[in-house]
Amino acid sequence: MKRLIFTIMICLAAGFVFAQSTPADSTHTGSDTTTTSSKKHVKVKLGFGDDVAQVNINSDGPDTAYHAHKAPGFSFGVTFSRIDLGFATLVDNGSFTLSNKNKFLSYRQWKTSNFGFDVLQFGYRFNSTFKIYVSGGFDWTHIRLRNDITIQRNAPVLTYVQDSIHYSKNRFSSSYLRIPLSFYYRSHEDDRGNCFRLVAGPEIGILLNGRVKQISDENGKQKFNDDYHFAKLRKGVFVRMGYGIMGLYAKYYFNDMFENSPDQKGLRNFSFGLTFGF
Repeated sequence: MKRLIFTIMICLAAGFVFAQSTPADSTHTGSDTTTTSSKKHVKVKLGFGDDVAQVNINSDGPDTAYHAHKAPGFSFGVTFSRIDLGFATLVDNGSFTLSNKNKFLSYRQWKTSNFGFDVLQFGYRFNSTFKIYVSGGFDWTHIRLRNDITIQRNAPVLTYVQDSIHYSKNRFSSSYLRIPLSFYYRSHEDDRGNCFRLVAGPEIGILLNGRVKQISDENGKQKFNDDYHFAKLRKGVFVRMGYGIMGLYAKYYFNDMFENSPDQKGLRNFSFGLTFGF
């Protein structure tokens, strides 16, 4: 997580390289000079192109909020958007009920979560309503296990041992670098500047890490890192829709969650929830 925070800071710092400053306005009357503002109006543009995010600092006008550009063209820049916060569900060969071979992965649905966001994007806007872009970000799936077990590291297949102690938290997690290709549609803005948005497309994920995190009275807090046979490359589709900056999302991955582990064949990941920022 520390490395992730550092990466985000570097990306944001890079975006500020493109900041543009506008000096204070002055009015001349004969020999007199009247300064209407002592502030510098700084426009921070987080990338290249007319369609990247930008923030106006020290602006007294109504244009401090960013509005998506409507002219055709390419863009590339830093972003912090498509923030997904929702639930993760395991689908076992088309069923939401786990088979006997996967019962050890029984989980608490309301505490099994998915979280992710994008930090970079490159795209092309065709007109005011449609654009296409590819982006890069991070995605986590946290499975809150019910059973007092420990998933084993460096095992030939996904396996576990039954423990004699009770865990107040037993979380089995994966983290991925996500790369979605988005087809983006938006309606015309209303009087408040909001519009309906629909975004869908394919997504691939590259495994960064797997982790078991446990908390117990006997051992305190423990963390174990391994790939745990999570698929090194996952492939799926997503859809996001909403009004304004908030909406709903759903993601489904076509390949199995685990690889080189025959008993988990057909076990897949489906996530859904709220998304913020389009």
